[in-house]
Amino acid sequence: MTFRPSMEEFREFDKYVAFMESKGAHRAGVAKVIPPKEWKPRKNYNDIEDLVIPAPIQQMVTGQSGLFTQYSIQKKPMTVKEFKQLANSAKYCTPKYIDYEDLERKYWKNLTFVSPIYGADINGSIYDEGIEEWNIAHLNTILDVVE
Repeated sequence: MTFRPSMEEFREFDKYVAFMESKGAHRAGVAKVIPPKEWKPRKNYNDIEDLVIPAPIQQMVTGQSGLFTQYSIQKKPMTVKEFKQLANSAKYCTPKYIDYEDLERKYWKNLTFVSPIYGADINGSIYDEGIEEWNIAHLNTILDVVE
């Protein structure tokens, strides 16, 4: 499901999530939210390359004939610059594809050969100061009070 909130709707995270659920998004398992054109989380991203991803996770998948096991390996810390270089390398870049079905087929086919790596458990937010809409540090949810 894809949602395109107005800037006014976008300002209230909890109310918009409730709206999405009223449309059945929670049953779909995933929803895409396209922010309003005027919303910008950062003016630019020039200063983030030195940020450190403290515990990148490599997702290993093994198996065959429809029976697979997935486990995670914590990698050594890396900077955003290093992660970007890895993501754009021949091994990890998006393969050539005809359509999204072709891309998804290639993803699942290669999952046991090329293990995905992602940045996990990173504290904070890289939004510009004062940007609160959909900012993980300012969602005003129960997660704000859980330690």
